[in-house]
Amino acid sequence: MSGGPVVSVIVPGFNEAGNVATLFSKIDEGLAATGLPGETVFVDDGSVDDTWERVVAERDRRDNVRAFRHRRNLGLSEALNTGFRNLRGDLIVFLPADLQSDPAEDIPKLVSELQAGNDVVVGWRIGRREGKLFVSLVYNFLCRRLFGIDAHDLNWIKGFRREVIDTIHLRSDWHRYVVVLAAGKGFRVKEIRTNYYPRHSGTSKFGRKRILRGLLDLIVVKFEMSFRDKPMLLFGSWGLALLGLGVVLGLALVGQKLLTGTGSRPLLFLDMLIVMVGVQLLGLGFVAEQIASLREALRGRTGGGPTPAERGEVPPEGRS
Repeated sequence: MSGGPVVSVIVPGFNEAGNVATLFSKIDEGLAATGLPGETVFVDDGSVDDTWERVVAERDRRDNVRAFRHRRNLGLSEALNTGFRNLRGDLIVFLPADLQSDPAEDIPKLVSELQAGNDVVVGWRIGRREGKLFVSLVYNFLCRRLFGIDAHDLNWIKGFRREVIDTIHLRSDWHRYVVVLAAGKGFRVKEIRTNYYPRHSGTSKFGRKRILRGLLDLIVVKFEMSFRDKPMLLFGSWGLALLGLGVVLGLALVGQKLLTGTGSRPLLFLDMLIVMVGVQLLGLGFVAEQIASLREALRGRTGGGPTPAERGEVPPEGRS
């Protein structure tokens, strides 16, 4: 491909053998519609059916497909990280392998909005009626309230500029918050309406246990975005509050002793505990500030996380 790809389409998949052939044909249509040179980066996330064999067969028919494989199922976030590390284009499109998004329709839409100057483009599913709709509505409502993002469907297809991907590394199961993380770094986010189709083949990988995990991750992301660069704001505020409470309670105990000649030993011990915890929280705040400063100094010098070998990635077989 002369000059290299401009558009990279990343498709993670797990046990999607029945969708592979149609998926690649649709991606070819979508890339052709953009008028730009493009590539497909498929990440097989440890499938136990013949997804990998079918992907290899499709790759061998084309000169713009690269395929990577995890030895075991690591989850969507790790599959995306694998794709992000191996893409070559400046405009990145993420699509599911289940064909609930039509690549022929959605690739041109996402690329067009990226070319218009948006940093992140997220699709909004129109016509969705499946059972997990309520969970999605609650999740998106919480994200809008907590992070101030004006979007209705943060966990759907997305487009990114290369500089967005270069600044984000997803922790386990944080694929849900890639738009939130990008917006927190000041990137411009645009939402577009997209069609939503029934799954072409296979079964959904959504499970109820993901609901609790997603809720806990939501809390962690909020805390990290609020206090990661200023941990003293969290620890210091609580530390000073407890110290203030300890001082007030201590003065009250001294006043009680002077006025009545009696004291309360349990309250004295409680006051000592409150003061000690307050001092410890302030100390933690100072230590966390030093760690934050060190992290800032090291930022950009390492990609972080385990190496490809540690993740168990299998490099592309044959040509890439």
